[in-house]
Parts: sequence; C-alpha cells; structure tokens
Amino acid sequence: MQQVRRQPRIGVLAVQGDVREHLRSLAAAGADAIAVRRPAEVAEIDALVLPGGESTTIDKLLRIFELRDPIRERITAGMPAYGSCAGMILLADSILDGTHDQQTLGGMRITVRRNAFGRQVDSFECDLPMPAVGEEPVHAVFIRAPWVEEVGDTVEVLARVPEGHGLASGHPVAVRQGNLLATSFHPEVTGDERVHAYFVEMVQAALAAGSAA
Repeated sequence: MQQVRRQPRIGVLAVQGDVREHLRSLAAAGADAIAVRRPAEVAEIDALVLPGGESTTIDKLLRIFELRDPIRERITAGMPAYGSCAGMILLADSILDGTHDQQTLGGMRITVRRNAFGRQVDSFECDLPMPAVGEEPVHAVFIRAPWVEEVGDTVEVLARVPEGHGLASGHPVAVRQGNLLATSFHPEVTGDERVHAYFVEMVQAALAAGSAA
C-alpha cells in the first residue's frame, strides 16, 4: 500500500515582516501554516519560514522572546528552514555590512552582503530564471535585499541575477544547503507560490527521511 504523506506543519516566525503573506502562500502550497511567536511553538512545527523585515530588529526580538536558542537547536538538528530577504541574512554564517552586535542563526555556509540592493543598486524587480521551481522565470521583488557574496562547497546556487543589472549581475539570490533554503527576494508578495511549494516539498522529503523530527 502506498504511504500517504501527511500535511507538514510549517511555522512562520511572527515577530516582524510579511507573516500573513507567507502563511497564505504556504497554505496554498499544501502546508498547515501557523504563526510562531513563543518558544513552545518551535517544538510543534516541522519547518520554519524566516520572513523579510529588518534583520537587526528580528535578531534582537529573537533574543528578547527567547526564540533564538530553540530555533538554532532545531535547525542544527535538521529542521528545514526557509529565509527570504532578512531571513536569508539570519540563516547565513557570515554577514558583510552588518552592525557590530548583529548575530545570525547560521547554518548556511554563505556570506551575504546586507542591504546590497538598497545601498548599492536600488530595490528593483526582474524575471529570474530558477529551474528548480519550473521553466517559467520567477518574477522576483528585491526590497533593500541582501545578495550572496560567497558560497561554501555544500551550497547549491538556484538562481543568480541575470546580466544587465549592474553591480547585482551574477550574484546568487537563491541558494540551498540540504534542508535550508534562502532567497534574497520576496516570493510571498507576487502571488507565485512555486518557491513555497518547492520548500514544502523539501519539508515532506525531510519528514519521509526522518530528519525534520
């Protein structure tokens, strides 16, 4: 008999950012999506989305609400996580242009440049080839976004900014390392759920393998 995959419970960190939009996109992609605000809720989820916002503020709120350590422990233990924009910064092991006291959750062997699209090449939109989610390009919205400066040898680059976009051209803006996914852009604001569907598939695969427990 074929085993029926259960609906994954995916949390969205709800201290700042596009929480409602991520919840909607995850639900449309087939997940049981819940807002996560308390440490006890971290233990109840199969995966976590870290939304955009202001990375230094989210970092401080994680510590104030005692969420930082439980989330780090779950990620280290193999829980899938997806970070968009500021969420990418939170998943990065290294930051360029961060504040002196800024901390990350870490886990991804990437170095990101904070506010790269805000300070260097104004926020913008473009059609971004991302074969992992389908043949049609993803319409990517970058809002004071980071980009990836360096990737480790275990990191897969899923998308780069196409040529013709000045300083941004060629920089990775979607990356994956095992159960961790990060994008510089905000797929939750465009109505295209393919990135979220890709993440839901990652979570289902992790559950099947027993690594999201």
